[in-house]
Amino acid sequence: MKKIVYLLSLLVLASSTFPQGLPPHVKEGMTYPVFDFDPWVGVMKSKAKALKYDKDLTYKVVIDVVDAPGDSSKIMRQITEIARTYNLNVANGVPKRKLDMAVVVHGGAYNGFLTNEAYQEKYGVPNPNAEAIAILEKEGIEFFICKQSLSFLRIPDEDILKEVDIAVSAKTSLITLDQMGYTYMKVSER
Repeated sequence: MKKIVYLLSLLVLASSTFPQGLPPHVKEGMTYPVFDFDPWVGVMKSKAKALKYDKDLTYKVVIDVVDAPGDSSKIMRQITEIARTYNLNVANGVPKRKLDMAVVVHGGAYNGFLTNEAYQEKYGVPNPNAEAIAILEKEGIEFFICKQSLSFLRIPDEDILKEVDIAVSAKTSLITLDQMGYTYMKVSER
């Protein structure tokens, strides 16, 4: 777990250190096993041998997304991290059929999961996350949004993207997915 947090911290540092895009040494070392909608969803090529794919395991990950979008005109960092986590597992040898990912959305993160119309009304631009969420969902990644958050914030269900299922709460979703064997992972916008 500490390694995951450390690696995510490095990615956040790297993306804030190189705001103009990928530096040449990273760009030439990147591969995009499944998703390629953002330069930062790529995976550095590696011949590492430790903790490679184990055919006896099904890899189950639930990603907790709570932070509001940092820049309403760009794809949320959490969305790129979801795609990158999937790409990393595929690059590590995990077949797609053995990779189950779920995303639980709550708090201010709901903003990134608004329909284009609702997002346009709030931010004045179409939702830059909508297409990426559709691509991720088409690949089998499940999205659940907290009805408690929507109710507290007076967000109508019809303002949420169709690819996202509305769950009773983030807490019950995370507990249920944990009981189903999913490994918890939190990603943030910062």
